[in-house]
Amino acid sequence: MRPRYALGSAALMVGSAVNYFGDRLTGVKMELFHGLSTFSGPWMLDVFIVPFVAGLVVAWIFGQGGKWLCYFPPLIVRCIAYAQISLTHEIPEGSALIPLGWWGFFVILAIESAAFGGILGEVFIKRIYTRSAAAKLASTPVDPKP
Repeated sequence: MRPRYALGSAALMVGSAVNYFGDRLTGVKMELFHGLSTFSGPWMLDVFIVPFVAGLVVAWIFGQGGKWLCYFPPLIVRCIAYAQISLTHEIPEGSALIPLGWWGFFVILAIESAAFGGILGEVFIKRIYTRSAAAKLASTPVDPKP
């Protein structure tokens, strides 16, 4: 296995662990719906801030290209959580399993938050502000008149 694949796998595992333990820390199960009280402050932390931090961590570990890899930890954690609840039927009293369409929308929100974290992780942590000097030199226009 090439080292870049191992680094990517490690970044995915750590990012998924950050997302999973962030979910447990907030105490929110995004897959359950209990009326309007579902959309509380901890729920917003779970949908927006936890994946953002996971995206930062993935970009910090993987380096350049981490902004593409950071999409997967929230998707992995959310899919496993939805499957766990729907297959084991552990729905508490007064709650319902959120419809798949709404769940998909919330997963997209979490993935986009992770993408913001991945982009900022590359920009701030790895100091990738612009293209490389060679790419800049190649893209500069050349004056046709000698």
